[in-house]
Amino acid sequence: MVISAVDGGSTLWPSMNPPPVAAGAMTVARPGLEVESSSRPNKTLEQESLSHGVDGVSSSRRLPPPPPPPPPPPPRRRRRPPPPRARRRADRRRRGRRRPAPDDGMDQRLDHFSPTDHRQFKQRYYEFADYHAGGGPVFLRICGESSCNGIPNDYLAVLSKKFGAAVVTPEHRYYGKSSPFESLTTENLRFLSSKQALFDLAAFRQHYQEILNARYNRSSGFDNPWFVFGVSYSGALSAWFRLKFPHLTCGSLASSGVVLAVYNFTDFDKQVGDSAGPECKAALQEVTRLVDEQLRLDSRSVKVLFGAEKLKNDGDFLFFLADAAAIGFQYGSPDAVCSPLINAKKTGRSLVETYAQYVQDFFIRRWGTTVSSYDQEYLKNTTPDDTNFGGSKFAVRLPIFKWHPKTIAFALQRSIQASKIVFTNGSQDPWRHASKQKSSKYSDPSNCSSPAAVSTVRKQIASHISLWLSQCQEPTRAW
Repeated sequence: MVISAVDGGSTLWPSMNPPPVAAGAMTVARPGLEVESSSRPNKTLEQESLSHGVDGVSSSRRLPPPPPPPPPPPPRRRRRPPPPRARRRADRRRRGRRRPAPDDGMDQRLDHFSPTDHRQFKQRYYEFADYHAGGGPVFLRICGESSCNGIPNDYLAVLSKKFGAAVVTPEHRYYGKSSPFESLTTENLRFLSSKQALFDLAAFRQHYQEILNARYNRSSGFDNPWFVFGVSYSGALSAWFRLKFPHLTCGSLASSGVVLAVYNFTDFDKQVGDSAGPECKAALQEVTRLVDEQLRLDSRSVKVLFGAEKLKNDGDFLFFLADAAAIGFQYGSPDAVCSPLINAKKTGRSLVETYAQYVQDFFIRRWGTTVSSYDQEYLKNTTPDDTNFGGSKFAVRLPIFKWHPKTIAFALQRSIQASKIVFTNGSQDPWRHASKQKSSKYSDPSNCSSPAAVSTVRKQIASHISLWLSQCQEPTRAW
């Protein structure tokens, strides 16, 4: 891992991001108590006293005695309490459950930069406040460019317990249930930008602070200490939020925060090759050569093999194949790419067919990639939807021929003028070359997954958060 910290030393953000807790996991009432999934029997039936010796009926015509009552059901075996491991799992589920906001969101301003446009939309958010002490910190976890389905149960839950913090997660505008418009026309999409998103976060901070003050019966001037977290694009938002609104947060942790505007970003592909290793890199290079050959001979047949016959432009198709390789390294699944190719090369199987199988199984089916999102023709579509764009309005490849000066100015360049931001990057992440990197004495790329290294990382994270929270000045009353 390559790590960098701005003001306050260096620390790490461990790449421990288990998937979000499913809604079905929210069935434990209290830790240590097991919830039965099968239906329990009804209460024991009372035995009725049947009087067969009714007055007026002679004994000679008396009914025969009733059969003996059925024996009572055997006592239900008392179930043993769940073992410690099960109790720990239940506790983790309880800590990581997703809780939507009580009012199902906040009224967010559509355009923060127009004094005359007062339109609003509902912005959904989630909160987790089980460990929150009244005056404790608030951890703002920024959702990125996808639907926000809750607060994942990861290391942030551990930190929230340690610091007595509430965790809140607002959904990014235009995603999930927080889209201002039903129709995503060009006119409507003009309000989708990272700058608008930053002001969304500032407005949300004020909104949630007012909720806390009302919840704890405090004056409107009280301010909890806030700390901002983000990963990838939301990691960049986390750093930018600290840069833009230093008075609204005590610090920021930007994991793989892509804050540098890089033109002709060839380092991304170089990193994929370096992470693949010699054997896998050679196999991928051979696949590229063979596919180039087949494209010249019969482009349609090779595209059909990869399930990408919709891509008429060969450049779009090759870009699609390159992304398919990168996704395995970017998200920690290099074996999904490399193992089949290396085995195919050793056994003499077709490398192109093997790679095509990986693309269809892993990239398209498992990741839900939409092939049409790589088609240049879709850039001409002025009414896109989530299906066309694979769920991300930022994801479509768009050639940029000239960088606008404001783009460069807005990105955090290498001489960052900000403080109390921790940048963390995985050593095999191709996007790390668009983040701020500066190795520290805690960097050990060969040993990032060892328990000792993870423990050191966590201590450093907690140490810096604790320091920066304690250094927060008395907050301003208005921003």
